[in-house]
Amino acid sequence: MTDKHRGDNAWLLEVDDLACGYDNGAVVKSIHFALGHGDIGCLLGPSGCGKSTILRALAGFLPLSAGEIRLDGRTISLPGRALPPEQRQIGMVFQDYALFPHLTVAANVGFGLGKLAAGERERKVRELLELVHLQDLAQQYPHELSGGQQQRVALARALAPEPTLILLDEPFSNLDADLRRRLSLDVREILKSLGISAILVTHDQQEAFAMCDQVAVLKDGQILQWDVPYNLYHEPANRFVAGFVGQGGFVPGRALGPDTIESELGVIEGNRAYNWPQGTLLDVLIRPDDIVYDANSELTARVIEKTFAGTSTLYRFRVSEDTEFDALFRSHLDFHLGEQVPVRVEAEHLIAFER
Repeated sequence: MTDKHRGDNAWLLEVDDLACGYDNGAVVKSIHFALGHGDIGCLLGPSGCGKSTILRALAGFLPLSAGEIRLDGRTISLPGRALPPEQRQIGMVFQDYALFPHLTVAANVGFGLGKLAAGERERKVRELLELVHLQDLAQQYPHELSGGQQQRVALARALAPEPTLILLDEPFSNLDADLRRRLSLDVREILKSLGISAILVTHDQQEAFAMCDQVAVLKDGQILQWDVPYNLYHEPANRFVAGFVGQGGFVPGRALGPDTIESELGVIEGNRAYNWPQGTLLDVLIRPDDIVYDANSELTARVIEKTFAGTSTLYRFRVSEDTEFDALFRSHLDFHLGEQVPVRVEAEHLIAFER
């Protein structure tokens, strides 16, 4: 996973062949990834895939059974030898915020700054509260704040000791969808402005793509692909990643050549060459944005579902019992259930797997 063209000091966080778990059982194994200075990475996957286990190992809460973790060139975890959490220069933001209810917002943020002189501590707390736009709530208590405001306090508190890395464990899961989107972008902007690297754990793809530079897709304790969001969507490494990331579904096809597939949606040509023998039976991934409305198309598909979303409508189409697909059209194209609609495939990225 490591880019060999990078210099020795280019990576902030390096995880090599990590394995760890609970009660002598490995939950994650053979974990490799590296994160650059100032980058935001993400551990993305379904519940129980090992995301939080990796995060706990990074924080120093779990010992390793194999592998090594290095932070800024310094080894912080090996099997049988690990730097304590408080000595790792790693900050953590928890799902439940973990604020002290009896302390004010300012006191919560300054909790880990006891070694500073009073004036310096007050100055730093004030700067952090301004950074997270809570300067007017310094003397409030956590129970007087909204969920989004509490999460900002938790972030400011994690940033206060000037950590090398921030770990974010499902930090927005208790918030409504609209606030999650806005706060995730705010947190990204704050981290980028400070040049602080972070690892986010989430099961929310939109959150991962909006906030992170690199994303790891996990399944059953292993990383299946560590890549930029664009490549995860358009160039998935395997069938699980293809089905897990973004919307879309598979339709049956047959290989005509290295970059050409025959299907009930017509002949599909793509941007990549495969090594399948001609005639190989395939499953072809069709994303909603691969389908376009074309009044002149000879291919028609019947509307079996529709979901209106304001500026766009998501349709479910059926061509036959074996071939169904989704399409996202601007909402001015208003088709009815049961209607036959002329469409064509415009798939710039050809993604298919042997059936």
